Amino acid sequence: MEQYIEYSEEVLDALHNHRPIVAIETGGTFAGIPYPENVETAKKVMDEIRKSGAVPAYISIMKGKIKVGMSDDELDDYGKRRGKMAKASRREIPLILAKGEYGVMTLAATMVVADIVNIPVVSGGGMGGVHRGAEVTMDISSDLEEIAVRNVIVVCSGAKSILDLNLTMEYLETKSVPVMGYKTDEMPAYMAIESGIKLPCRMDSVEEVAEAYNIKNELQIETGMILMNPISAEYAVDATQMNRVIDEAIERSKADNVKGKAITEYLMKYVKENMGAESMDAQKNMIIENAVLAAKLSVQLLNR
Repeated sequence: MEQYIEYSEEVLDALHNHRPIVAIETGGTFAGIPYPENVETAKKVMDEIRKSGAVPAYISIMKGKIKVGMSDDELDDYGKRRGKMAKASRREIPLILAKGEYGVMTLAATMVVADIVNIPVVSGGGMGGVHRGAEVTMDISSDLEEIAVRNVIVVCSGAKSILDLNLTMEYLETKSVPVMGYKTDEMPAYMAIESGIKLPCRMDSVEEVAEAYNIKNELQIETGMILMNPISAEYAVDATQMNRVIDEAIERSKADNVKGKAITEYLMKYVKENMGAESMDAQKNMIIENAVLAAKLSVQLLNR
């Protein structure tokens, strides 16, 4: 195992001294935000996690090695490679490692690595899910498969709005994945607060979330958990406008015959281009807010 995984000095020290660590998805920061803003956002995320009492660990693949935590120089090198790195979910990890290349980790891949190295809290932007029209295409994100089998808590702002959110919740129910809203009864819709979908459980403190996670483990219930954290109202985009743009993006993707793995990137790019600067600000702040909550949860888990 050690020949495939490298730890930053900060993360290695935290592991040896039993300090709380947050595993952070690189996909949302380094695939979704242009350079140098992606690096600036990553550093802000890391600083905020440290202020909250935990250690940040961006999960990536660099030169054929899984990196658990990155130095400032590595962040800058990684950020400059935006658009030139393979997108890595679970199935791509061994392929990228074998070729000695770089990879941007999806939330699913981040869960895989976090579970392997025993980091229980994963911070992301929005989860993948069931795509619209999946009853025909069978296009379902591996994020949903991994959360069902990995012993982690994923902190995110719901699922990406380009998806079928109702079917995504149905799929999570089928997989028996506990889904919690943090101080909300409604599923957040990525960069928007409102989805109109009621969540099965509301948690009003990290203490409650940590207790639920510990009980799950004591009872040997083998599944991950999701904590959905709505973006702050000051940064949120208008849900009606976003849904209109998404509908346009889906129609455009059909006309351009975009299918399979490329559809998510196509739709997200269209939404960002047509929502203006506010969508980029929303994405940056959403990632930071989720990281702060993940850090507080990580500290609470270690203190129990």
